[in-house]
Amino acid sequence: METILLVVHVLIAVFLIGVVLLQRSEGGALGIGGGGGGGGGGLMTGRGAANLLTRTTAILATAFFITSITLAVMSGSHSTPTSILDQSTPAEPAAPVPAEPAAPISK
Repeated sequence: METILLVVHVLIAVFLIGVVLLQRSEGGALGIGGGGGGGGGGLMTGRGAANLLTRTTAILATAFFITSITLAVMSGSHSTPTSILDQSTPAEPAAPVPAEPAAPISK
């Protein structure tokens, strides 16, 4: 279930980025982009496209927040917190190596 929700969350994020990038700039940025004036009309008028894009952005942003909160709740609902220290098995101490008697020092 988390995997499906995560995939939906990523798709919503990608579409949200696309819709935001499609929107017309309103001033700033030294006049770069956002012109849209003059020239033949497209499929929709400027105002109609802006309203549609604004509404789509709001819907996608709401869905993004809902999936974010749901993923956070789902990830935090695991029964017990696990630690890497709890999961590892302790290493057994090595058997002591018997000391060899020292050889007599000959002169």
